[in-house]
Amino acid sequence: MTDCATCVVRNRAICASLDADELALLGKLGRRQRVKAGHTLLWEGDDAPVVANVLDGVLKLVVAAADGREQIVGIVFPSDFIGRPFGKESPYSATAMTDAEVCIFNRKSFDEFASAHPDLQHKLLRRTLDELDRARHWMMLLGRKSASEKVASFLLEMSERLSGQGCNAGTRSGFELPFGRQQIADILGLTIETTSRQLTKMRADGLLDLPSRREIVINDRAAMEDMAG
Repeated sequence: MTDCATCVVRNRAICASLDADELALLGKLGRRQRVKAGHTLLWEGDDAPVVANVLDGVLKLVVAAADGREQIVGIVFPSDFIGRPFGKESPYSATAMTDAEVCIFNRKSFDEFASAHPDLQHKLLRRTLDELDRARHWMMLLGRKSASEKVASFLLEMSERLSGQGCNAGTRSGFELPFGRQQIADILGLTIETTSRQLTKMRADGLLDLPSRREIVINDRAAMEDMAG
């Protein structure tokens, strides 16, 4: 059982549409679970017995080719929802990139609860459409953009997701990445050498500062957006 009243992502998660009594009922169905970095919560193609809200940490969504090659098709952050409600198989593997914590539900029980609460179903539909938009953006990012465009697009998205300052165009916005450059390279389909060169060039051009290996400060958001295409 989870205490939804003290949930750190309650106002941003899909359950934000529920009232206090409904949250209490949902809380009885869920439990908090910690997921160590590198641990897989869901496996692509397997039966998906659970769904979950991400409370803390970052997970990657991965699909695999027949020869074993993997492609990261998405990244999920606190307040994001993972799993396949009303479906039996997971279309991707969900693996923690950092130590994470999730609020996890038995899928069958969650499906029954959602069926009885239209507002939650509406929220799930909105979230699904948002994920479809992100998937289309991701296809463009990986398939058509140059290395500089990929890195710039990635940093802008991370700024919006991690600092909450994405709408303050033209201002300095800083954030700390929850993963290193090798993982950035894996996400973007680049080598770590190419990723590092792009970051170094952006710093030399004054677009950003790199106070540490994982800290990013965007100095010129308009220029970064132009580079992202």
